[in-house]
Amino acid sequence: MTKKIHVGGVAIGGGEPIRIQSMTTTATSDSEGTLAEIQALAKAGCEIVRVAVRGEEDARAIRAIKAKSPLPVVADIHFSARLAVLAIENGADKVRINPGNIGGEDKIALVADCVKAHKIPVRVGANTGSIEKEFLAKYGKSERSLVESAMYNVNILEKHGISDIAISVKASDVPLTVRAYRLLASRTDYPLHVGVTEAGTKESGVVKSSIGIGALLLEGIGDTIRVSLSADPVEEVYAAKRILRALGLEKEYVDVVACPTCGRCAWDCMSLAEKVEKRTFFAKKKCRIAVMGCVVNGPGEAKDADLGIAGGKDECIIFRRGEIGEKIPKENAEEVFLKLVGELIGER
Repeated sequence: MTKKIHVGGVAIGGGEPIRIQSMTTTATSDSEGTLAEIQALAKAGCEIVRVAVRGEEDARAIRAIKAKSPLPVVADIHFSARLAVLAIENGADKVRINPGNIGGEDKIALVADCVKAHKIPVRVGANTGSIEKEFLAKYGKSERSLVESAMYNVNILEKHGISDIAISVKASDVPLTVRAYRLLASRTDYPLHVGVTEAGTKESGVVKSSIGIGALLLEGIGDTIRVSLSADPVEEVYAAKRILRALGLEKEYVDVVACPTCGRCAWDCMSLAEKVEKRTFFAKKKCRIAVMGCVVNGPGEAKDADLGIAGGKDECIIFRRGEIGEKIPKENAEEVFLKLVGELIGER
């Protein structure tokens, strides 16, 4: 089991649930715009948010953002230990530094002293674009160089009295990412921030992230995740929740199952399945709802569903736990079924 750290009021590691993170896209100096994005992320299910600190205005804006943010705020720092210190002094709940570009040991020591004074954790984030030159020259772009680069800087932080640390070793290459985290997990008990960096657009990025993050979480590796997408960051949170649900790591949610359709399907079950999923996505209830294409296999294939529907040429049937119930005309099926769905999840 990994060590537990706290980012604001959110615990990471030590057997806690897998925490979902994302990052704002606004200029952090625009505190109102950033807060609006944080509010949207929180509503979607995000638990920790990261903001980019590119200059002094961004670092100073963290104070106003923290005052109203519903989520703990992590300051993302590159190239400047001075900005890391300024962000911490303005209330950041955690700071993320990149070992390959923050500077030498004296710069890391500067950040470490400020971290200690404010009693916050630090994330050491290594990726393939910023591996320490020494390790890149020795091992090339590999899991070894990623892990050695991260651990070198972790050791420096430890030397300066820091023990509340999270680590990430990300690559845009999925197999490399998985190998790197496996190696890292064998070397440390610090909590791990898992993700595939630069994963791409919403469609391809979700696939790469699901494979990489999913493979690691199935092995028990990872304490907090970010799905990195070239898309609205709210989509990152939705994708992260779906990954956790598919792995059985989120307990109270509505599992919507739907058949892939075939030539036997004589009604628009795909449209209804999408509406059911949208309606139930945030419901905190452990149950299963099935939207099936035909009555030939529908109830049997989804016999463990709490509520289901299967269509025919002229009518649909409602079933519960595989038991066939009422029959309804196809033209009324959507209205009737969505009402039953609302009753099942306790909508008022």
